[in-house]
Amino acid sequence: MATMQDPIEMSAAAGGSRSLSGVLAAVKRNWLHFVLLPLLAVWASPLVWIVVTSLKTRVEVFDPNAGFLPAVAQWSNYPAALAVAPFGTYLINSILVTGGILVCELITITLAAYAFARLNFPGKNILFTLFLLQIMFPIYATFLTNFVTVRELGILNSLPALVVPFVASGYGTFMLRQAFRQVPTELADAARLDGCGHLGILWHVYLPLVKPTLVAFSIIAVVTHWNDYMWPLLVTNSESVRTLPIGLGLLAKSDSGADWTRLMAATVVVVSPLLIFFVIFQRRFVDSFMHAGLK
Repeated sequence: MATMQDPIEMSAAAGGSRSLSGVLAAVKRNWLHFVLLPLLAVWASPLVWIVVTSLKTRVEVFDPNAGFLPAVAQWSNYPAALAVAPFGTYLINSILVTGGILVCELITITLAAYAFARLNFPGKNILFTLFLLQIMFPIYATFLTNFVTVRELGILNSLPALVVPFVASGYGTFMLRQAFRQVPTELADAARLDGCGHLGILWHVYLPLVKPTLVAFSIIAVVTHWNDYMWPLLVTNSESVRTLPIGLGLLAKSDSGADWTRLMAATVVVVSPLLIFFVIFQRRFVDSFMHAGLK
């Protein structure tokens, strides 16, 4: 019997060794997933808490014995939150303001970056240094001068007042200039021999090659200006021109105290467009950040 069991035991040991080596090989191949999963849980936990809180009653939010999940999902919190302020108007204003700023920034940074990267003109280095200095100043340090400028233009309490201070971006100009400098000059020379001027070279040669950089900057710009709160609060005083973050502020500063269930419901409404946008273009976003500036 012993002679019959030895081959079986050896086979079982060999099978166990193969299974262990297979597990180790799988861990080695997917080690990054094991590292990122805990980070994903930490990142997603605030979003989960916001959604869960938006479906609770006001009593359940502060009751330690209520548990994490609501006893009955309170979907009525969403229409109740939207009824506090004209969130439909705020949503349209946010889209118009963010879209207008993005279009203006893409135009200005493209032209400025091309000039700094490929053209020679007097004072070029001094002007570019000023662009870099602008990046170092916090945005709040320019609020007073921007407010005075907007007031002198006579556009306070209007959508243009939310757009004008941000039509140019020093960071975007620097980012795109670095991408333009990596494009071989031989391509521009060939286009010039074909009869293209500066705008033709920019459109047909440079822009197609720096699309990842443009997309990466667009993501940063959209998130920044969609969530902007201080500047719209400073230059607007009527509901017809305010944006979504202002609506959240109205809920948080209610005279009767913040209703956390409605506040979280409104927060879900505010962040949903960005999350949906990211889910739809997720692969494009990741590729853009990974390949921005690389050739």
